[in-house]
Amino acid sequence: MKLYDSIVIGGGPAGMTAALYLLRSGVSVAWCEKLSPGGQMLMTEEIENYPGFPKGLKGYELVDLFAAHLDGWSFDKYTDEVAEIIPGNGVHRVRVGDEWVEGKTLIICSGARYKRLGLPNEERLTGKGISYCALCDGNFFRGQEVGVVGGGNSALEESLYLSKLVKKLHLIHRRDDFRAMKCYQDKVCIKPDIEVVRSTVVTEIHGENALDGVTLRNLKTGEEHFLKLDGLFVFIGFEPVTGFFPDQLGVDAQGFIITDVEMATNVPGIFAAGDVRSKLCRQVTTAVGDGATAANSAFLYLEQLDA
Repeated sequence: MKLYDSIVIGGGPAGMTAALYLLRSGVSVAWCEKLSPGGQMLMTEEIENYPGFPKGLKGYELVDLFAAHLDGWSFDKYTDEVAEIIPGNGVHRVRVGDEWVEGKTLIICSGARYKRLGLPNEERLTGKGISYCALCDGNFFRGQEVGVVGGGNSALEESLYLSKLVKKLHLIHRRDDFRAMKCYQDKVCIKPDIEVVRSTVVTEIHGENALDGVTLRNLKTGEEHFLKLDGLFVFIGFEPVTGFFPDQLGVDAQGFIITDVEMATNVPGIFAAGDVRSKLCRQVTTAVGDGATAANSAFLYLEQLDA
């Protein structure tokens, strides 16, 4: 069983930054990422708020720049899914696919995924009209009528992207006011092909082999009506990727990992960074900061072990 100074779990901006900082510190690193590096950046059409790029850039372009920064460094990469972590005294075991590896420190950067509505037919019609990624699936609905559920940054960003492709977009939000940044609200409100539907929730999803439409309920009046749609995009928040967490790892009520300001968890030698961490702001910039902090903390922890 191979032993590393640090095992980084996750290939988003937090994981790539953590790996870079650890490698520059001269420690041995294993990087576990079952998919292509980039995380949710790969599902983002345009990133406008990353410092140093005042004109913005495509999500995949920023991913390529991050990945290029790791070129030339020597580390082991595991491309299977992390299935289990067994914490130990000074050494932690990680099962990646069918293989076990060990790390003196772990940095968990497994990120978060979009929440589901939790309605009947949702899972069955996912990929058949229901989607959680506008960049991935928007082109399938070119010239058609779609709905977007949500009121945060992701919902409005994705609506603006989809509005360039579809004939009509219904932005369905359960509150009167959006939680998204004002710059996105201003853009949405002047788009003639976006209809904002406030104080409304989706109560039913209809369709056999493909989405036919949804039933909407107005939360103020209680009235319901059917809205015919070709596609429905859901952006109602995130839930952490947690399937491999050890039982003793401290998490909040939503399952996100609790850390201190130095990214340390309640388990010595295990750190967390990025969207999987319990915090209020989840952006590429905060993920990068988390990753750098976690790597620095892991390095200091390794020095204490050696001492």
